[in-house]
Amino acid sequence: MAQYDAVLLAGFGGPEGQDDVIPFLRNVTGGRGIPEERLEVVAKHYRHYGGVSPINDQNRVLKAALQVELTRRGIDLPVIWGNRNWAPYIKDTISQAHADGQDRLLAIATSAYSSYSGCRQYREDFAAALADKDLTGTVHIDKIRQFFDHPGFVDPFITGVTQGLKDVALAIPGINVDTEVEILFSTHSIPMTDANKSGPAERGFGEGGAYAAQHRAVAQVIMDSLVEPDLDKLDPSESRVPLKTQWQLVYQSRSGPPSMPWLEPDINDAIALLPARGIRAVIIVPLGFVSDHMEVMWDLDNEAMETSEKFGIKAVRVPTPGVSPDFVSGLVDLIEERLNDTPASDRPAKTTLGPWYDVCRPGCCENVRLGFKPAVAGMAP
Repeated sequence: MAQYDAVLLAGFGGPEGQDDVIPFLRNVTGGRGIPEERLEVVAKHYRHYGGVSPINDQNRVLKAALQVELTRRGIDLPVIWGNRNWAPYIKDTISQAHADGQDRLLAIATSAYSSYSGCRQYREDFAAALADKDLTGTVHIDKIRQFFDHPGFVDPFITGVTQGLKDVALAIPGINVDTEVEILFSTHSIPMTDANKSGPAERGFGEGGAYAAQHRAVAQVIMDSLVEPDLDKLDPSESRVPLKTQWQLVYQSRSGPPSMPWLEPDINDAIALLPARGIRAVIIVPLGFVSDHMEVMWDLDNEAMETSEKFGIKAVRVPTPGVSPDFVSGLVDLIEERLNDTPASDRPAKTTLGPWYDVCRPGCCENVRLGFKPAVAGMAP
Protein backbone atom coordinates (compact mmCIF):
# COMPACT_ATOMS: atom_id res chain seq x y z
CA MET A 1 0.00 0.00 0.00
CA ALA A 2 1.42 3.35 -1.07
CA GLN A 3 1.58 6.47 1.05
CA TYR A 4 1.37 9.84 -0.68
CA ASP A 5 1.48 13.45 0.48
CA ALA A 6 -0.39 15.02 -2.45
CA VAL A 7 -1.97 14.42 -5.84
CA LEU A 8 -0.21 16.21 -8.71
CA LEU A 9 -2.52 17.21 -11.56
CA ALA A 10 -0.19 17.55 -14.56
CA GLY A 11 -1.48 19.56 -17.52
CA PHE A 12 -0.27 20.66 -20.93
CA GLY A 13 -0.72 24.36 -20.21
CA GLY A 14 -1.91 27.18 -22.41
CA PRO A 15 -1.63 30.96 -22.91
CA GLU A 16 -3.87 33.28 -20.93
CA GLY A 17 -3.47 36.44 -23.02
CA GLN A 18 -2.31 37.68 -26.41
CA ASP A 19 1.22 38.37 -25.15
CA ASP A 20 1.53 34.77 -23.96
CA VAL A 21 0.76 33.10 -27.28
CA ILE A 22 4.13 33.08 -29.06
CA PRO A 23 6.20 32.39 -25.89
CA PHE A 24 3.85 29.49 -25.12
CA LEU A 25 4.22 28.07 -28.63
CA ARG A 26 8.00 28.38 -28.34
CA ASN A 27 7.82 26.30 -25.16
CA VAL A 28 5.72 23.65 -26.88
CA THR A 29 8.01 23.40 -29.90
CA GLY A 30 11.31 23.96 -28.10
CA GLY A 31 14.23 22.23 -29.79
CA ARG A 32 12.30 21.28 -32.93
CA GLY A 33 13.45 24.19 -35.09
CA ILE A 34 9.94 25.37 -35.96
CA PRO A 35 10.21 28.69 -37.86
CA GLU A 36 8.49 31.77 -36.43
CA GLU A 37 6.18 32.04 -39.44
CA ARG A 38 4.80 28.58 -38.69
CA LEU A 39 4.22 29.59 -35.06
CA GLU A 40 2.28 32.61 -36.28
CA VAL A 41 -0.02 30.33 -38.29
CA VAL A 42 -0.87 28.33 -35.16
CA ALA A 43 -1.04 31.53 -33.09
CA LYS A 44 -4.07 32.61 -35.12
CA HIS A 45 -6.08 29.83 -33.52
CA TYR A 46 -5.38 31.25 -30.08
CA ARG A 47 -5.74 34.86 -31.16
CA HIS A 48 -9.21 34.01 -32.50
CA TYR A 49 -10.16 33.42 -28.86
CA GLY A 50 -8.42 36.50 -27.47
CA GLY A 51 -5.12 34.72 -26.94
CA VAL A 52 -6.64 32.63 -24.15
CA SER A 53 -6.64 28.85 -24.16
CA PRO A 54 -9.44 27.37 -22.05
CA ILE A 55 -7.19 24.58 -20.78
CA ASN A 56 -5.85 26.32 -17.67
CA ASP A 57 -9.31 27.24 -16.42
CA GLN A 58 -10.46 23.71 -17.17
CA ASN A 59 -7.66 22.35 -15.01
CA ARG A 60 -8.49 24.78 -12.22
CA VAL A 61 -12.05 23.46 -12.22
CA LEU A 62 -10.87 19.83 -12.44
CA LYS A 63 -8.44 20.40 -9.57
CA ALA A 64 -11.25 21.76 -7.40
CA ALA A 65 -13.61 18.94 -8.38
CA LEU A 66 -10.99 16.30 -7.53
CA GLN A 67 -10.42 17.94 -4.16
CA VAL A 68 -14.14 17.88 -3.40
CA GLU A 69 -14.43 14.19 -4.32
CA LEU A 70 -11.34 13.22 -2.32
CA THR A 71 -12.71 15.03 0.73
CA ARG A 72 -16.12 13.41 0.28
CA ARG A 73 -14.45 9.98 0.40
CA GLY A 74 -12.41 10.88 3.45
CA ILE A 75 -9.07 10.86 1.59
CA ASP A 76 -6.82 13.49 3.15
CA LEU A 77 -4.70 14.45 0.15
CA PRO A 78 -4.31 17.96 -1.28
CA VAL A 79 -4.45 18.37 -5.05
CA ILE A 80 -1.68 20.48 -6.56
CA TRP A 81 -1.37 21.49 -10.20
CA GLY A 82 1.49 22.09 -12.62
CA ASN A 83 1.87 22.41 -16.41
CA ARG A 84 4.46 21.27 -18.90
CA ASN A 85 4.37 24.35 -21.13
CA TRP A 86 3.00 27.32 -19.18
CA ALA A 87 2.57 28.65 -15.67
CA PRO A 88 2.16 27.16 -13.18
CA TYR A 89 5.11 25.07 -14.33
CA ILE A 90 5.57 21.53 -13.01
CA LYS A 91 9.04 22.31 -11.66
CA ASP A 92 7.72 25.21 -9.56
CA THR A 93 4.77 23.19 -8.30
CA ILE A 94 7.07 20.34 -7.26
CA SER A 95 9.45 22.77 -5.57
CA GLN A 96 6.61 24.31 -3.58
CA ALA A 97 5.30 20.87 -2.68
CA HIS A 98 8.70 19.97 -1.24
CA ALA A 99 8.75 23.22 0.75
CA ASP A 100 5.34 22.23 2.13
CA GLY A 101 6.62 18.81 3.18
CA GLN A 102 4.98 16.95 0.29
CA ASP A 103 7.70 14.65 -1.03
CA ARG A 104 5.63 11.68 -2.26
CA LEU A 105 3.37 12.68 -5.14
CA LEU A 106 0.86 10.69 -7.19
CA ALA A 107 0.50 12.27 -10.61
CA ILE A 108 -2.49 12.42 -12.92
CA ALA A 109 -1.51 13.39 -16.45
CA THR A 110 -4.40 14.90 -18.41
CA SER A 111 -3.95 12.38 -21.21
CA ALA A 112 -5.67 9.01 -21.39
CA TYR A 113 -3.61 7.08 -23.98
CA SER A 114 -0.14 5.62 -24.43
CA SER A 115 2.22 7.69 -26.58
CA TYR A 116 5.35 9.75 -26.20
CA SER A 117 3.50 13.06 -25.91
CA GLY A 118 0.65 11.54 -23.90
CA CYS A 119 2.67 9.65 -21.30
CA ARG A 120 6.45 9.38 -21.53
CA GLN A 121 6.97 13.12 -22.12
CA TYR A 122 5.15 13.83 -18.86
CA ARG A 123 7.37 11.30 -17.11
CA GLU A 124 10.47 12.89 -18.62
CA ASP A 125 9.28 16.34 -17.62
CA PHE A 126 8.81 15.14 -14.04
CA ALA A 127 12.39 13.86 -14.02
CA ALA A 128 13.69 17.10 -15.56
CA ALA A 129 11.79 19.17 -12.99
CA LEU A 130 13.28 17.16 -10.13
CA ALA A 131 16.77 17.61 -11.58
CA ASP A 132 16.24 21.34 -12.17
CA LYS A 133 15.23 21.88 -8.54
CA ASP A 134 17.88 19.48 -7.17
CA LEU A 135 15.16 17.23 -5.78
CA THR A 136 16.07 13.95 -7.51
CA GLY A 137 15.98 11.24 -4.87
CA THR A 138 14.19 13.55 -2.43
CA VAL A 139 10.80 13.97 -4.07
CA HIS A 140 9.25 10.76 -5.43
CA ILE A 141 6.60 10.84 -8.18
CA ASP A 142 4.39 7.94 -9.20
CA LYS A 143 1.70 8.16 -11.87
CA ILE A 144 -1.77 6.61 -12.16
CA ARG A 145 -2.25 4.18 -15.03
CA GLN A 146 -3.37 5.27 -18.50
CA PHE A 147 -7.15 5.51 -18.16
CA PHE A 148 -8.28 5.20 -21.81
CA ASP A 149 -10.61 2.30 -21.01
CA HIS A 150 -11.65 3.20 -17.47
CA PRO A 151 -15.45 3.55 -17.19
CA GLY A 152 -15.08 7.07 -15.83
CA PHE A 153 -13.49 8.17 -19.10
CA VAL A 154 -15.52 6.03 -21.51
CA ASP A 155 -19.04 6.41 -20.11
CA PRO A 156 -19.32 10.17 -20.77
CA PHE A 157 -18.60 9.47 -24.44
CA ILE A 158 -21.31 6.80 -24.55
CA THR A 159 -23.76 9.31 -23.13
CA GLY A 160 -22.61 11.96 -25.59
CA VAL A 161 -22.84 9.76 -28.67
CA THR A 162 -26.28 8.53 -27.58
CA GLN A 163 -27.45 12.15 -27.34
CA GLY A 164 -25.74 12.96 -30.63
CA LEU A 165 -27.71 10.25 -32.42
CA LYS A 166 -30.90 11.65 -30.97
CA ASP A 167 -29.94 15.18 -32.07
CA VAL A 168 -29.32 13.96 -35.62
CA ALA A 169 -32.62 12.06 -35.71
CA LEU A 170 -34.45 15.19 -34.55
CA ALA A 171 -32.64 17.45 -37.03
CA ILE A 172 -33.20 15.14 -40.04
CA PRO A 173 -36.55 13.35 -39.66
CA GLY A 174 -36.54 9.91 -41.20
CA ILE A 175 -32.74 9.61 -41.42
CA ASN A 176 -31.48 6.03 -41.29
CA VAL A 177 -28.87 5.96 -38.54
CA ASP A 178 -27.47 2.65 -39.82
CA THR A 179 -26.78 3.76 -43.39
CA GLU A 180 -26.82 7.58 -43.49
CA VAL A 181 -24.89 8.48 -40.32
CA GLU A 182 -21.19 7.99 -39.65
CA ILE A 183 -19.50 8.34 -36.29
CA LEU A 184 -16.03 9.86 -36.49
CA PHE A 185 -13.83 9.14 -33.48
CA SER A 186 -11.18 11.85 -33.59
CA THR A 187 -7.84 12.04 -31.82
CA HIS A 188 -4.57 13.92 -32.16
CA SER A 189 -2.41 12.66 -35.00
CA ILE A 190 1.17 11.81 -34.09
CA PRO A 191 4.18 10.78 -36.21
CA MET A 192 4.05 7.15 -37.33
CA THR A 193 7.46 6.54 -35.76
CA ASP A 194 6.10 7.61 -32.36
CA ALA A 195 2.83 5.71 -32.83
CA ASN A 196 4.63 2.48 -33.69
CA LYS A 197 6.77 2.81 -30.55
CA SER A 198 3.83 3.48 -28.24
CA GLY A 199 3.19 0.90 -25.56
CA PRO A 200 5.37 -2.07 -24.66
CA ALA A 201 7.06 -3.60 -27.71
CA GLU A 202 6.37 -7.13 -26.45
CA ARG A 203 2.62 -6.59 -26.76
CA GLY A 204 2.96 -6.54 -30.55
CA PHE A 205 0.31 -3.95 -31.40
CA GLY A 206 1.49 -3.54 -35.00
CA GLU A 207 0.84 -0.49 -37.18
CA GLY A 208 0.03 2.49 -35.01
CA GLY A 209 1.20 0.76 -31.84
CA ALA A 210 -0.73 0.89 -28.58
CA TYR A 211 -1.89 4.43 -29.36
CA ALA A 212 -4.03 3.42 -32.33
CA ALA A 213 -5.02 0.08 -30.79
CA GLN A 214 -6.30 1.71 -27.62
CA HIS A 215 -8.41 4.23 -29.56
CA ARG A 216 -9.88 1.53 -31.79
CA ALA A 217 -10.72 -0.64 -28.79
CA VAL A 218 -12.48 2.19 -26.92
CA ALA A 219 -14.37 3.24 -30.05
CA GLN A 220 -15.63 -0.34 -30.46
CA VAL A 221 -16.78 -0.42 -26.82
CA ILE A 222 -18.76 2.76 -27.41
CA MET A 223 -20.29 1.40 -30.60
CA ASP A 224 -21.27 -1.83 -28.87
CA SER A 225 -23.08 0.22 -26.21
CA LEU A 226 -25.29 2.20 -28.61
CA VAL A 227 -28.93 1.55 -29.33
CA GLU A 228 -31.50 3.02 -31.70
CA PRO A 229 -32.47 6.52 -30.49
CA ASP A 230 -36.04 6.73 -29.28
CA LEU A 231 -37.17 10.31 -29.63
CA ASP A 232 -39.90 9.82 -27.03
CA LYS A 233 -37.54 8.56 -24.33
CA LEU A 234 -34.54 10.39 -22.89
CA ASP A 235 -33.12 7.35 -21.12
CA PRO A 236 -31.29 5.22 -23.73
CA SER A 237 -31.68 2.12 -21.55
CA GLU A 238 -35.39 2.14 -22.42
CA SER A 239 -34.58 1.43 -26.07
CA ARG A 240 -32.65 -1.74 -26.84
CA VAL A 241 -32.48 -1.86 -30.63
CA PRO A 242 -28.77 -2.36 -31.45
CA LEU A 243 -27.20 -0.05 -34.00
CA LYS A 244 -25.15 -0.88 -37.06
CA THR A 245 -24.01 2.71 -37.56
CA GLN A 246 -20.75 3.02 -39.47
CA TRP A 247 -17.70 4.48 -37.76
CA GLN A 248 -14.04 5.18 -38.28
CA LEU A 249 -11.03 6.43 -36.34
CA VAL A 250 -9.76 9.73 -37.73
CA TYR A 251 -7.01 12.15 -36.79
CA GLN A 252 -6.55 15.88 -36.41
CA SER A 253 -4.10 18.64 -35.48
CA ARG A 254 -1.15 17.38 -37.52
CA SER A 255 1.80 19.76 -37.20
CA GLY A 256 4.75 17.96 -38.84
CA PRO A 257 6.37 18.49 -42.24
CA PRO A 258 4.77 16.77 -45.25
CA SER A 259 7.82 14.54 -45.61
CA MET A 260 7.14 12.91 -42.21
CA PRO A 261 4.38 10.25 -42.16
CA TRP A 262 1.71 10.88 -39.52
CA LEU A 263 -1.36 8.87 -38.58
CA GLU A 264 -4.18 9.28 -41.09
CA PRO A 265 -6.84 9.94 -42.30
CA ASP A 266 -7.27 13.57 -41.33
CA ILE A 267 -10.83 14.22 -40.22
CA ASN A 268 -11.44 16.78 -42.96
CA ASP A 269 -10.26 14.39 -45.66
CA ALA A 270 -12.52 11.70 -44.22
CA ILE A 271 -15.56 14.00 -44.23
CA ALA A 272 -14.96 14.94 -47.87
CA LEU A 273 -15.39 11.30 -48.91
CA LEU A 274 -18.65 10.67 -47.08
CA PRO A 275 -21.25 12.17 -49.48
CA ALA A 276 -20.26 9.65 -52.17
CA ARG A 277 -21.32 6.90 -49.74
CA GLY A 278 -24.68 8.49 -49.01
CA ILE A 279 -23.75 9.80 -45.57
CA ARG A 280 -25.96 12.72 -44.54
CA ALA A 281 -24.78 13.32 -40.97
CA VAL A 282 -21.70 12.80 -38.80
CA ILE A 283 -21.25 12.60 -35.08
CA ILE A 284 -17.78 13.85 -34.16
CA VAL A 285 -16.39 12.27 -31.01
CA PRO A 286 -13.21 13.89 -29.58
CA LEU A 287 -12.13 10.50 -28.24
CA GLY A 288 -8.50 11.44 -27.68
CA PHE A 289 -9.18 14.44 -25.47
CA VAL A 290 -10.02 14.98 -21.83
CA SER A 291 -11.43 18.52 -22.14
CA ASP A 292 -12.70 21.01 -24.73
CA HIS A 293 -9.36 22.76 -25.18
CA MET A 294 -8.02 24.68 -28.15
CA GLU A 295 -7.51 21.77 -30.55
CA VAL A 296 -11.08 20.61 -29.94
CA MET A 297 -12.50 24.12 -30.30
CA TRP A 298 -10.51 25.08 -33.39
CA ASP A 299 -9.90 21.85 -35.28
CA LEU A 300 -13.32 20.32 -34.63
CA ASP A 301 -15.71 23.16 -33.79
CA ASN A 302 -14.35 25.36 -36.57
CA GLU A 303 -12.51 23.44 -39.27
CA ALA A 304 -14.38 20.12 -39.17
CA MET A 305 -17.73 21.90 -38.90
CA GLU A 306 -16.87 24.09 -41.89
CA THR A 307 -15.84 21.03 -43.91
CA SER A 308 -19.09 19.28 -43.00
CA GLU A 309 -21.12 22.30 -44.08
CA LYS A 310 -19.17 22.55 -47.32
CA PHE A 311 -20.17 18.99 -48.23
CA GLY A 312 -23.76 19.33 -47.08
CA ILE A 313 -23.39 17.09 -44.04
CA LYS A 314 -25.08 17.70 -40.70
CA ALA A 315 -22.43 17.54 -37.94
CA VAL A 316 -22.86 17.12 -34.20
CA ARG A 317 -19.86 17.30 -31.87
CA VAL A 318 -19.92 15.25 -28.67
CA PRO A 319 -18.55 16.82 -25.43
CA THR A 320 -15.32 15.66 -23.82
CA PRO A 321 -15.43 14.24 -20.27
CA GLY A 322 -14.32 17.59 -18.80
CA VAL A 323 -15.49 17.63 -15.20
CA SER A 324 -18.43 15.28 -15.58
CA PRO A 325 -19.22 13.41 -12.35
CA ASP A 326 -18.30 10.07 -13.95
CA PHE A 327 -14.88 11.33 -14.99
CA VAL A 328 -14.01 13.03 -11.71
CA SER A 329 -15.17 10.00 -9.74
CA GLY A 330 -13.20 7.73 -12.07
CA LEU A 331 -9.97 9.64 -11.51
CA VAL A 332 -10.41 9.35 -7.76
CA ASP A 333 -11.08 5.63 -8.22
CA LEU A 334 -7.68 5.45 -9.93
CA ILE A 335 -6.08 7.29 -7.01
CA GLU A 336 -7.64 4.79 -4.60
CA GLU A 337 -6.27 1.90 -6.66
CA ARG A 338 -2.78 3.09 -5.84
CA LEU A 339 -3.53 3.90 -2.22
CA ASN A 340 -4.99 0.43 -1.68
CA ASP A 341 -2.74 -1.54 -4.06
CA THR A 342 -5.86 -2.93 -5.71
CA PRO A 343 -5.06 -6.14 -7.64
CA ALA A 344 -5.38 -5.98 -11.41
CA SER A 345 -8.26 -8.45 -11.35
CA ASP A 346 -10.33 -5.95 -9.37
CA ARG A 347 -9.55 -2.93 -11.52
CA PRO A 348 -12.25 -1.90 -14.02
CA ALA A 349 -11.35 -1.79 -17.72
CA LYS A 350 -13.82 -1.71 -20.60
CA THR A 351 -11.45 -3.22 -23.17
CA THR A 352 -9.35 -6.38 -23.21
CA LEU A 353 -6.21 -4.22 -23.46
CA GLY A 354 -6.47 -3.07 -19.87
CA PRO A 355 -6.24 -2.46 -17.06
CA TRP A 356 -3.00 -0.70 -18.08
CA TYR A 357 0.24 -0.67 -16.11
CA ASP A 358 0.93 1.42 -12.99
CA VAL A 359 4.62 1.38 -13.87
CA CYS A 360 5.49 1.93 -17.53
CA ARG A 361 7.34 -0.94 -19.19
CA PRO A 362 10.98 -0.72 -20.34
CA GLY A 363 11.35 1.27 -23.56
CA CYS A 364 7.69 2.22 -23.61
CA CYS A 365 6.69 5.14 -25.89
CA GLU A 366 10.13 5.98 -27.23
CA ASN A 367 10.61 9.18 -29.21
CA VAL A 368 12.88 7.97 -31.99
CA ARG A 369 14.06 11.47 -32.93
CA LEU A 370 15.05 12.48 -29.39
CA GLY A 371 16.04 9.15 -27.86
CA PHE A 372 15.47 8.14 -24.26
CA LYS A 373 15.78 10.74 -21.53
CA PRO A 374 15.57 10.11 -17.80
CA ALA A 375 11.99 9.48 -16.70
CA VAL A 376 10.15 8.64 -13.49
CA ALA A 377 7.25 6.22 -12.85
CA GLY A 378 8.62 3.58 -15.19
CA MET A 379 11.35 1.04 -15.86
CA ALA A 380 14.50 2.21 -17.65
CA PRO A 381 15.14 3.22 -20.27
